[in-house]
Amino acid sequence: MKIELAVIGKTSIGYLKQGIDEYIKRLKHYVPFETKYIDDIKNTKNISEDQQKRTEGAKILSLLDKSDFVVLLDEHGKEYTSMQYSSYIQKRMLSGAKKVVFVIGGPYGFSQEVYDRANDKISFSKMTFNHEMIRLIFTEQLYRAYTIINHEPYHHE
Repeated sequence: MKIELAVIGKTSIGYLKQGIDEYIKRLKHYVPFETKYIDDIKNTKNISEDQQKRTEGAKILSLLDKSDFVVLLDEHGKEYTSMQYSSYIQKRMLSGAKKVVFVIGGPYGFSQEVYDRANDKISFSKMTFNHEMIRLIFTEQLYRAYTIINHEPYHHE
């Protein structure tokens, strides 16, 4: 199974990029992992929130294959403990999915078309994080999940 993280825009905050890169480096020991960057939309002051979501949504959808299992990182998604999340990842591994694509939306979330395409939604907190910070949280939690699956001493219960 391959895991992709699709995100709007590059990570511009240095300390977040450094942390994300560290966890991606660690993750590659367990699973093929890739980040897909979707270009930021320019001149957003001239378009509505709905237009921005639909434009970003079209770009997200263009990255996806029909066989991809798509998981939105969304405030309305299901919350998991780290142990439950590791079980979730393990189920995806055992399901035979070739590729699982996690998607972080833009500042206004996802278009209805993206929600319709998604197979699942996960929330990492009831709190809202900026779209760059959640990348670090996601990569750390994915790394943590793989160490739990492999019975390694990173996670302590």
